[in-house]
Amino acid sequence: MLDVEQLSKRFGSRTAVDAISFGIGRGETVGLLGPNGAGKTTTIAMISGISKPDGGEVRLDGVSVVRDADALKRRVGLVPQDLALYEELSAWANLQLFGGLYGLGARQLRQRAEAALALVGLADRSGERVGSFSGGMKRRLNIAGALLHDPDLLLLDEPTVGVDPQSRNAIFDNLEELKRRGKTLLYTTHYMEEAERLCDRVLILDHGRILADDTVAGFKRQYLNLEAAFMRLTGRALRDGAGA
Repeated sequence: MLDVEQLSKRFGSRTAVDAISFGIGRGETVGLLGPNGAGKTTTIAMISGISKPDGGEVRLDGVSVVRDADALKRRVGLVPQDLALYEELSAWANLQLFGGLYGLGARQLRQRAEAALALVGLADRSGERVGSFSGGMKRRLNIAGALLHDPDLLLLDEPTVGVDPQSRNAIFDNLEELKRRGKTLLYTTHYMEEAERLCDRVLILDHGRILADDTVAGFKRQYLNLEAAFMRLTGRALRDGAGA
């Protein structure tokens, strides 16, 4: 479904993403695992069409995202690392705004918003101001906003950063339900347990390069576990979401 070929991005003299290539099949969940600064967010930005690559190509079902970004953005849902919410508005008003930007009609938008809020467990809080929400609730609402236009591909950039364990588990439950519905997910994280729980395959990324691409089971067969694989390949530990 998604083909990334020799994708590169530079910022001045620094190469943030260095000619990476990988593919994702329809209905597959693939994790980008790496420490801060590995190039995960830059990769997501190029795949979503927000940032133009300096080299390489991104194709969605064979169609170039670079050449036809506006049309393909309607098939992609983005959950950014930074919250994209208006805190002075209610949860419902936020979704109405985002749905309007996608051109959804009033009836369809209402149905989609109700379904998205139910999925993330916020249906009973829809009328409350987002500024009163906990960090975990805001993260879940962020996911709801990305689902309104029923995307084929969902890009999630570290969606559990800064949330409590209960909220993280709620987000995991949401994503596992999306997997059951056949959605294709690309998930960036620097938490080993998230990658092991959610992903069919994991790409280990560091210094803008893909060091390995395998299933979780494959990493365990070769390296004992995912953490051991990361340490062996990168030469550094990854603890509590921070690269050592």
